Amino acid sequence: MVKAKTVIIAAFSIVSLTSTLLLIWLSLGWKVRKARKAFERELIKQGMSKEDAQRLSEFYKTLKDQITSTVMSSFREQ
Repeated sequence: MVKAKTVIIAAFSIVSLTSTLLLIWLSLGWKVRKARKAFERELIKQGMSKEDAQRLSEFYKTLKDQITSTVMSSFREQ
């Protein structure tokens, strides 16, 4: 009986951790998208062309991708 309880607790912990990580990943993507658009709007207000503003805001996405890659690589190593 103890083993069944341990397995259930472990499964619950894994599901909980996985759902939390998924929520963090989705939230990060949403926040980066909002930050990029706000940054682009401010640059355009200051007189920069839309294409240049989009090119500069691409660094937000690149940074998010690097962070995500770093986190995922730490899980793959284990």
